[in-house]
Amino acid sequence: MSYVLLLLDREFVVTALAALAAFASIVTLGLPYMKTDRLTPRMKKVSERRDELREKQYESFAQAARKGQIRSAHVSFMRQTLDVLKIGKLLESPGMKEKLARAGYRGQAPLIAFMFFRFLAPPVAFAGTLLYLFATPHLTWSVNVKLIVAAASALFGYYLPDIFLSNRISQRRASIMRAFPDALDLMLICVESGMSIEAAFNRVSQEMGTRSVELAEELALTTAELSYLPLRRQAFQNLADRCGHSGVKAVAAALIQSEKYGTPMGQVLRVTAQENREMRMAEAERKAASLPSKLTVPMIVFFLPCLFVVILGPAVLKIMGIQH
Repeated sequence: MSYVLLLLDREFVVTALAALAAFASIVTLGLPYMKTDRLTPRMKKVSERRDELREKQYESFAQAARKGQIRSAHVSFMRQTLDVLKIGKLLESPGMKEKLARAGYRGQAPLIAFMFFRFLAPPVAFAGTLLYLFATPHLTWSVNVKLIVAAASALFGYYLPDIFLSNRISQRRASIMRAFPDALDLMLICVESGMSIEAAFNRVSQEMGTRSVELAEELALTTAELSYLPLRRQAFQNLADRCGHSGVKAVAAALIQSEKYGTPMGQVLRVTAQENREMRMAEAERKAASLPSKLTVPMIVFFLPCLFVVILGPAVLKIMGIQH
């Protein structure tokens, strides 16, 4: 009660307000003198960080050069093996370079490595399967059955690099399309702020590096192609061919038409960004609609037995206790 009377006392209230005003005046007058130059230390830290990154970059270049020497030695060995056996043309299928580019493997070295592993996988799978079948004592299969199984494994080994490549293409395409609508929005902002399409691609590739490395790589490659290709529309077409998705193809076609007929890039990017967002939303709705059917088997196998045990368990135990 005494504290309440003290708070209601006029002299105490006046003294407290005067002290608060004096403190506020001191802080207001002294705060400008207490400010320090924060720009210089931050610029110093930026400079130190730049030097550190430069040293790391030099070191990574040296390591890449050493790895490149080792990789080139491996590739030369694979090339010599294919040239000696003269089976390069037999192992190369049509459209293999385009598939490798969609998977992120560009150049002649991945093509040679792919053909070498396609040549090496069947005999290795055949020999490994045959060794396992004949080394397992409890198998009562005949020799002909074992040879047929080994031949089937060799056939599977031949198509194993293609399966790996298809999975890699699917993963890369999914990573690109998860971040592609956001990249279009950023590109729209860059273009409407006055940037050229090359600068917009370059900027968006830098910003999307933390979200999708694959998309950042494709945009950076498109930026380089826009700089040195004689026709800009060819760079957009190459982007669509490398990604292999209908959404990217639609954007590339719109950019080619804009380049050909002079349509404003901002308007084209705005429409295509909205279309890609609607496409991603439709894909999410499709996956959500298929979820109940996919959950049917797990619920029957895992959830319903536990539910039956919880519900019927006490009754069963009670009946067993009555019988005993």
